[in-house]
Amino acid sequence: MSPLGKLLVIGFGPGDMEHITKRALDALAESEVIIGYNTYVDLIRPLLNGQEIVRTGMTEEVSRAQEAVRQAEMGKKVAVISSGDAGVYGMAGLVYEVLMQKGWRREDGVEVEVVPGISAIQSCASLLGAPVMHDACTISLSDHLTPWETIVKRVEAAASADFVIALYNPRSGRRTRQIVETQSILLRYRDPQTPVGLVKSAYRERQQVIVTTLEDMLNHDIGMLTTVIIGNSSTTVYDGLIVTPRGYQRKYTLDATEQALKPHQRLRTEAEPWSLDASQAGAAPTMPAGPFASGAAVATQARPQAMATVQATTAVQTGAAPASLAAEALSRLAVGGKLPGAANARWNGQAPAAESTARTSAVAGAGAPAVMATGGFGKPALFEVGVSPGVGNKKFTARQMALLAEVAGDDGELEYTPDHQIVLRVPCADPEELVGRLRDERFIVMPIGDVFKVKACDFCNMEKDDAVPVAEHLQVVLGGLQAPKETSIALNGCGMACYGAVLEDIGIVYRKGGYDLFLGGKKFGRNAHAAQPVAEGIPGDQITDIVENVIAEYKEKGHPNERFHKFFKRVGVVAGFRHEDAPATVEVNAVCGD
Repeated sequence: MSPLGKLLVIGFGPGDMEHITKRALDALAESEVIIGYNTYVDLIRPLLNGQEIVRTGMTEEVSRAQEAVRQAEMGKKVAVISSGDAGVYGMAGLVYEVLMQKGWRREDGVEVEVVPGISAIQSCASLLGAPVMHDACTISLSDHLTPWETIVKRVEAAASADFVIALYNPRSGRRTRQIVETQSILLRYRDPQTPVGLVKSAYRERQQVIVTTLEDMLNHDIGMLTTVIIGNSSTTVYDGLIVTPRGYQRKYTLDATEQALKPHQRLRTEAEPWSLDASQAGAAPTMPAGPFASGAAVATQARPQAMATVQATTAVQTGAAPASLAAEALSRLAVGGKLPGAANARWNGQAPAAESTARTSAVAGAGAPAVMATGGFGKPALFEVGVSPGVGNKKFTARQMALLAEVAGDDGELEYTPDHQIVLRVPCADPEELVGRLRDERFIVMPIGDVFKVKACDFCNMEKDDAVPVAEHLQVVLGGLQAPKETSIALNGCGMACYGAVLEDIGIVYRKGGYDLFLGGKKFGRNAHAAQPVAEGIPGDQITDIVENVIAEYKEKGHPNERFHKFFKRVGVVAGFRHEDAPATVEVNAVCGD
């Protein structure tokens, strides 16, 4: 080992102890420091034996990699953990990137070992049957680090080449459109009845396995913990299992004990008329002329009956109004960026009614802006979004105010709210460009509607700022996520609680070095009441995980349009905290009649 120390970048597989490799177990045991995402640390905690733990939340990957390198350079053995395989959308690449920026060299720098693990495509495939028996690829739909245009090109290429496709990071609370657009692309190349497997939390407590089809996949719950495996043109479903043939049926009779081709004949060119050698011996095959032709050729060859069904469906659809069909076609082209400049912007801003409704609901839960209304053809949609200068910061700069005034113009409006944010409503044909401008001016941009809103006091003009990191973490992780009903998560930075966090749905008060948690407040109405105190003195390294668990349970079990305080009362226990009925109010008949 290098005298500088050692970095062990460990993939621990799907998360259960039975599927972690022996080398990963040994690597964890020999490490002095464990660095990882909060959830991953919790998953492997039973394997630890007193090592120092550095745990952080989402979007903190760079700081984890930097800290790992720093501690390794101090001479420590440091484990950086990832679920699945550390080299497949894990931490291995980022650790190397940080080292490269520092001018690291293998011969004289810290030693690095990447410990492989079972990736999601493998663990999820095992639960579905054998869907990845032929050429396959993985595509992450997260466009936080990769331009969406690039992802679209990769989906197009994989779909047209008839790959089995595993989609990672298909949807989150903020990213809801990506999986919809991906399905639309795939349907241009694949039979709607193509088998699709949805696996959530493979080999973990809440494992869920669903076998569905390409056209019905969005009717099921798909989230960040889901891996989507889409079959190719030969994939089939048998007895609830997805199987992709490897191609043995081309040479072998699978129900015969004696094969027509003897072993010495099976690799001859004449036994493989589809091979490169065979095609060069005869006439070269004609390649399809473009993506639509390519997809049709692949699908037609493998599924003639299915393609007949698709063609019949298309024929039936032509009975719809021509204007409606034209509008739908133009909108699909605009989404894919296929229309020229102004037309593309116009149709992205103004979709047909049905598509506009779907897009509105999808975008509203994504942490991106929400389209609230539409005008006639060619008119930009009315765009509604909340902006604030920060979670605790209540001070707008002159540049920020000038930008809001410029953006609102004569046709928009600005409304200040009790949630310490300004609601901007403005006709807008390019919401993404507008959001980019707002974020460039250091605004927090939030959707309006049934989402989780994180707000905080001003921490006594930032003089009592101990709890600021918790507030900012909650904003990054939970702010703007779709909720059963609009829900406020409020944090006060001292025991005075002068911003009234204890009156909100979920209240957090920092006091004496710990956090007090309040659940189920009702701020308005004749029976308004403070939230119930459920815990005191929660350590700083635990409070965010606890709140995230509360939110996860509410999202999973809450009824649509059910406020948090009603949900808490209905279920009785949330994340281990028990609801207690408030004492009955006493009615006083005043002599004065008031």
